[in-house]
Amino acid sequence: MNYILFDGPVRNALLPFTFTRPVADILIGIMTIRQKWEMRLGSTTTTITEEYLSEKFPMVELEENIMINASFLPNDTLAEMVSDLKVNQAIFKGDEVIAFFTNENQEEVDFDSYEIIQYDGDCLTVEHTWDIFSKNDLAIREDFNFLTEDRKSQAIPKSVNVIAPENIFIEEGAKLEFVTLNASAGPIYIGKNAEIMEGTVIRGPFALCENAQVKLNAKIYGATTVGPGSRIGGEVKNSVLFANSNKGHDGFLGDSVLGEWCNIGADSNNSNLKNNYEEVKLWSYETENFAKTGLQFCGLMMGDHSKCGINTMFNTGTVVGVSANIFGSGFPRNFVPSFSWGGAAGFTTYITKKAFETAKLVMGRRNIDFDATEAAILEHVFEETKKWRKD
Repeated sequence: MNYILFDGPVRNALLPFTFTRPVADILIGIMTIRQKWEMRLGSTTTTITEEYLSEKFPMVELEENIMINASFLPNDTLAEMVSDLKVNQAIFKGDEVIAFFTNENQEEVDFDSYEIIQYDGDCLTVEHTWDIFSKNDLAIREDFNFLTEDRKSQAIPKSVNVIAPENIFIEEGAKLEFVTLNASAGPIYIGKNAEIMEGTVIRGPFALCENAQVKLNAKIYGATTVGPGSRIGGEVKNSVLFANSNKGHDGFLGDSVLGEWCNIGADSNNSNLKNNYEEVKLWSYETENFAKTGLQFCGLMMGDHSKCGINTMFNTGTVVGVSANIFGSGFPRNFVPSFSWGGAAGFTTYITKKAFETAKLVMGRRNIDFDATEAAILEHVFEETKKWRKD
C-alpha cells in the first residue's frame, strides 16, 4: 500500500516551523511524525504539502493510496486501523478525518459516500506550535516504549550515577561518563553515537537523538528532546530542539521549540513565565494577532536558520520566524518576523544573499549542502513574510 501524509488544516497554526517543512516532519518525542508512522506501518511515506516545498518533499501517487492527516500521531491501534483501510473507507475522530482510502482515478473525495469508521481511543495530536513542547512528555514515553520493546540497552557505564536504570535505554556508540541520570519521573533515551559530557544532571523524560551532544555540567529537566546532531548546554527545561541546532552554552531555555539550524548565543535566556503569572499569548500567523495558549509556562518559538547573539533576552511567549538574526541589549519584541536583522533597538531586513551565505557555512559544518532547493524554499519564505517586516 502507498501511504501519503498531508498537512491538513493545522499547517498555518504550526508556523514558523511549517514554513520550511511539512507537518509530518515536525519532531516531537524521539522521532518526527513521519518516522512514527513509517515505523508502525512498515512502509515509506510521501507528502502532500505546499507547492514550494514539494521538490524537497515530493508526493508519489500510485493506483491505490491511503491519505493520513499528519497532525495525528500514531499508536499501535491507530496504525493497524489505517493499514486495514479498504476502498471507500475513512477513519474519523469526531469531525476530524485521520485517514482515508483513495485511488489515482478519483477526482474528488466525498466523505458522504464513504464508510466512516470512528476512532474513539486516545491519541496525541499536534495542532499548535506549543503542543510540540507541552505534549512532549507523553510523546517521549510513547516513542520510548515503541523503540525499546524487546530490545536490550547498552550497558550503563559504572561511573554514571543512576536512578531507575530500568527506564534508561542507551543505543550503540553513545558516550557518557560521570553524569547523573534520574529516570524515576520518566524515561531517558540516549541515541546512537550521542554524547553526554561529564558533570551533567538529567531528569527524564529526556531524548538525546542520534549524534546529538550535551555539554559539560548541563542541567536538563524533562520533558526535553535534543534532535539529531543538535547540542545543548546550560539549563534546559521542557524544550524541543529539531535537528542540527545549537544551544551549547550557559543560559536558560524553557518551554520552548527551536527549529533546525538555529544557534543560541552564550548566556542567552528566555522567560517562560510572566511576572503576573497570567496566561501566555503567542503571535498567530493565521489571525496576525496574539492568540491565547491556555498555558502559564511558554517560552520561545524559533524558526529554522534563526540565530541570536550572546546575552540575548527573550520575553515570555516570543515567536521568531525563519532566518532571523537577533543581537544587542534589551528585550526584542515578542514577534520577530522572518529575515529580520537587529534587536531591541529595531530591525532591518536580512537580505537573502547574506542569509544564504551564512546558511551555506552553517550547513557545511555538518557536511550538508545548501543547494538550489533549499535556497528556493527560503526565497519563497522571504517573499511570503515580507508584509510583517518594517525597515
